[in-house]
Amino acid sequence: MTMPPPSPARCAGALVFTSGQLARGGDGAIVAGGIELQAERALANFAAVLESEGCTPADVVKVTAWLTDPAHGTAFNAAYRRLFGEPWPARSTVVSALLAPGALIEVEAVALRP
Repeated sequence: MTMPPPSPARCAGALVFTSGQLARGGDGAIVAGGIELQAERALANFAAVLESEGCTPADVVKVTAWLTDPAHGTAFNAAYRRLFGEPWPARSTVVSALLAPGALIEVEAVALRP
């Protein structure tokens, strides 16, 4: 399947919608090392997209995360807690296969630009 190139984020008024962020390293490849490293990298990539749009994790109002295995939830929650503080954004977590080979997690969000 050929995928169209996604925009890292799009804005609609004060809302910022991020595309799904994977655990890609600087070379574009999915990082190896398991869910802990992938969760940290995906969230770091996600935070970089937010920053490029003038937002921080504190501006996020809704997160959607996809995990390939429900057993990955604990590691994802640990990384999530390190990035976000209270009040926690609304969140949906879905278990499903991902299109990128080797990817264990994908994260997208909606933020309210300050």
